[in-house]
Order: sequence, then structure tokens, then C-alpha cells
Amino acid sequence: MTDHMPDDLSAEGRDLRAYTDELRPQHPVVRNNKGEWILLRHADVVAAATDHERFSSRVSRYLQVPNGLDGEEHTLFRNLIEKYLTREALEPFVPVFRRVARELVAELPEGEVVDAVNDIGAVFAVRAQCAWLGWPAELEPRLLAWMKDNHMATRSGDQKQTAEVAEQFDEIIRSVVRPRREAGDSAPDDVTTQLCRDTVNGRELTEAELVSILRNWTGGDLGSIALCVGVLIAHLAQHPELSERMRAGSDAETEAIINEILRLDNPFVSNRRITTCPVRIGGRDIPGNARVKLNWTSANRDESVFDNDRFDPEGNAEANLLYGAGKHVCPGRLLATWQLRIAMQTLLSSVHTIELAPGQPPEREVAPVGGYHRVPVLLS
Repeated sequence: MTDHMPDDLSAEGRDLRAYTDELRPQHPVVRNNKGEWILLRHADVVAAATDHERFSSRVSRYLQVPNGLDGEEHTLFRNLIEKYLTREALEPFVPVFRRVARELVAELPEGEVVDAVNDIGAVFAVRAQCAWLGWPAELEPRLLAWMKDNHMATRSGDQKQTAEVAEQFDEIIRSVVRPRREAGDSAPDDVTTQLCRDTVNGRELTEAELVSILRNWTGGDLGSIALCVGVLIAHLAQHPELSERMRAGSDAETEAIINEILRLDNPFVSNRRITTCPVRIGGRDIPGNARVKLNWTSANRDESVFDNDRFDPEGNAEANLLYGAGKHVCPGRLLATWQLRIAMQTLLSSVHTIELAPGQPPEREVAPVGGYHRVPVLLS
């Protein structure tokens, strides 16, 4: 095995979960043909994620608030964002998410094949996030179309195509933000308007900062929630005993099972860092100013940490990196956790069985996307 590994950002048709399972035991750190260093083991990923001095998050040439910021600037924006994602701030939306889930499940055809990723996960993600942010329901078709275009662009590896799709999404956000700023006091009282009126260091957020925050809350989360729902439904179809445990379990027990399923098959593939100085990690010497990827999917399947991937929701919870680690841990983890639990509880309370569609096996996503591209199921 050479230093130059196949590029995990290419659309070569590789299932990253299976591929990193092959690499990890012998090659904890690999270097792809773009010169990026990929960390595959749990200990190394955690070490880099929590070393904010030697591993900078200021990687992208685009503004990314707060995940692309370091130091005091990151703390400043993180504090602003987190107040929208506390338990107290999110609790009023629990009935809203339940209503969204009930209405969606009621629309699903019985005895007909449905795709868990696109027909259930994507639609729930768009409706739940729009309800939380106060975005108009008329945006649903546009957002669903964008999600498909975004996955296609990401899989292609074509930077021009990816940039065009990103700009399309920024335009969607601006179409929501600008009318609120122009309306002043008559703007609707919702989370997006509150953010538009918020301040940092005594000044209002710039449009670029607003777009970046809302892109992070939506563009990233819509696809991730859809992929998570696909993984969860595929797993439950193959392990029906877990459906019974989730039906009978408390909210906390259900969330633990969901997090453990997603640990085993983590659609949040990786985050990027750049070294600020030479670093030795995983037995490899990485130079300064090098691009590094923290592969969460691989780290969450590290045999040495998770007892050869034994299914253990409680035992594995502490080491689970589903939402990252360190000060850049996902600020929306509570929102995502509640949305996924509500979606799955609502589905399981309404259907007796979930089965994979005969003759239509689930289709895995390929690098750099995780989870499934399509999960055809029958609900009864």
C-alpha cells in the first residue's frame, strides 16, 4: 500500500464505509492523490478535533460561520448561534415536528414501494426545517430539487458544478432574508427574523454572515437528516427487533438506539482541518499547512474502541462521534436528535412492519457522500 491512496473526494463509485473498513486496520493515516491526509482511527480523529492550536478549521475560501472560524471569532459566533439551539429554544417546536411527521406518514402509500431517503427523509427534513425557521411552504419543491442537485454535484467532484449549486442555495436564502430585513418591524416573528435582527459585537450581522449561518442550518442539515432517515429505516427493515425496542422504549432509549445505528453507518463522513505546524499523528509526520480530513465514519467503526462493532447503545454512547468532538461539535445536535427521534417514533407508531422491497436492494451512496442513495421499502 503506497502513501498515495485513491482520492476519497472522487466519485469513483466507492462505498466509503466499506473502503475505510479495509484501510483502517493497517493504515490509520492515508494520503490521497490530492495530497490530503485522512485520519481513520478514533484516537487520531479525536486528537485532531480537540487540538485547536495545531489543526485550524479555517480551511474554506468561502465564509463558514461558525465551523470555519478559529479562536475568539469562533467563540463569538458560536455563542450567538447556540442560543437558538438550546433545549428551551427548541421545546416549542416539538409539537410542530410531530405534526409534520404525522402529516407526512399519513401521505405514505401502504403496500407500494417508497424510497426512505427521498420520499420520507428528504421531505421530512425540508418541512421540519422550514417550520423551525419560518420559511414558506412554497419553497419545498425548490429545496427538494436543490438537495438532489447538491448530492449529484458532490458526487461528481466537479468544483465548478459544486460552486454553482452552492450559489443556487445562497440565492434561496437571500430570497428569505432580504424581505425580512426590508420589512423591518412588520417582518414575521420567527427564528429567521430573530437572527436577522441579532447582533455580534454590537452590530447587526452582515448578509454574508446571515447566509453562511442559515446555509449551515439548512444546506448541511437537509441532506444529512435525509441520509440519516435512510440509514435508520434500512437498518430497522433488517433488524425488526429494534423496531419493537424503540416502540416500547423511552425517548432517551430511542435516541440511544438511533445514535448507535448512525454510529455504525455515519452519513456525516468527514470534516476538514489545516495544520498550522508540522504534526506527528497516527505514526505519520504531516507537514505544516497540510490539508487533513477527520473521517468520522471510519472513526465510529474503529474495532479497538467499539468491541468489533458490537451493537451497544449505552456502552458505546460516550465514544460515539456522530456529532463530532471538541469545540466544533455540531451545535445543532439536539435539534437533529429530536427531529430524528420524532420522525422514527411517528413512523413506527403508524406502521406495523417495514420491509425492504423485494428485488430492489438498497443502493449505497458513493464518495464523498455517506449512507444510502436509495432505500426502497414496503410499509404495512
